[in-house]
Amino acid sequence: MTTAATVSTARRKRWTAMRREAWWGYFFMAPWLIGFIGLTLGPGLASLVLTLTRYNVLRPPEFIGLDNYVQVLTQDELFYPSIARTFYFAALFVPLAIGGSLLVAVLLNSKVNGTVLFRTLFFVPSLVPVVAAAVLWGWLFNADWGIVNQGLRALGIPAPGWFSDRQWALPTLVLMSLWGSVGGTRMIIFLAGLQGVPEELYDAAAIDGANAWQRARHVTLPLMTPTIFFNLILGVIGALQVFTSAFVATRGGPSYATWFIGLHIYKHAFEYFNMGYACTLAWLFAVVIIGLTIIQQRLSSRWVFYYGEQ
Repeated sequence: MTTAATVSTARRKRWTAMRREAWWGYFFMAPWLIGFIGLTLGPGLASLVLTLTRYNVLRPPEFIGLDNYVQVLTQDELFYPSIARTFYFAALFVPLAIGGSLLVAVLLNSKVNGTVLFRTLFFVPSLVPVVAAAVLWGWLFNADWGIVNQGLRALGIPAPGWFSDRQWALPTLVLMSLWGSVGGTRMIIFLAGLQGVPEELYDAAAIDGANAWQRARHVTLPLMTPTIFFNLILGVIGALQVFTSAFVATRGGPSYATWFIGLHIYKHAFEYFNMGYACTLAWLFAVVIIGLTIIQQRLSSRWVFYYGEQ
C-alpha cells in the first residue's frame, strides 16, 4: 500500500508539474495568439463572409450570395489577364532571383579577404524601402532625361522607354525587383545552407578525384536542394503578391502592361470601395496560391534531397 501510494503521489506531482508547464506555455503564447486571432484569422474569416455581400464601407453589407464570384469568373475583363500577367512576372523573377542569390552566396562563401564587407554591400539594397527604390529607378529609367537613357544615347544605342513602354515596363519591374532581392534574405539563407554542407564530403570527393565543378554538381547542389526548395516556395508566393513596385512606378500602366492582380484588388477595395468584390478577388487568388504551393510540395519529392534521411 505504501509503495502504491508513493507511486500515485509521484504521478500526481508529475501531472501537476506538466499542467503548470502547459499553462505557462499558453501564457507566453497568449500575445501571439491574440494577435493572430484578432489581426489575421478574424479579419480573414470576415473577408470570406464579405465575399457574399455588396459592401461599400458607407452602408451595411448587403447579402447577394455568389454574385461576386460569378461576376469575377465570367464578367471581369481584367481578372484573367491580371492573373496571367502576375504569373508572367513570377516566371521571370523567381528563377533569376534564386539563381542570382545562390551564385552570390557561393561567391561570398569563399574564404577571401573582405568577405564581411562584400556581404554587407550586397545586402544593403534589400534594406532600401520598395517605395524609395521605385522612385529611384523611376528617375534612372526616365525615358526623356534618365541617366540610363542619356548614357545609351551617348553610345549611339537606341534608348527604350522602360516604364513608359508597354513592352519594357514589366521587364524593368523585374530588373528593379532583382536589385533589391538578390542580395537580401534569400542570399543569407543560401549562405547558411552552404555553410551547413559537411566538409568531409568535399574531402571524400577530392580524394576520389572530383574537380571543383564535379564537387559543386554532386555534393553542393544536392545538399542545397532543401534550401532551394524553401526559397522557391517563399519566392513564388512573394512574387505573386507583387504590388508596391508596380503601384509606385507604373500604376499598372502603360495600357495595363503591369496591371497585376494585387493592383486589381487594391483598385476595387480602396478606390472603388467595392469591398465585397475585392474580398472575392483576394480569396480566389489565395486559392490559386495555395493550390500552386501544394503542387510544388508534391513535386518536391522528385528533386529535393534530404541528407540525414538517406
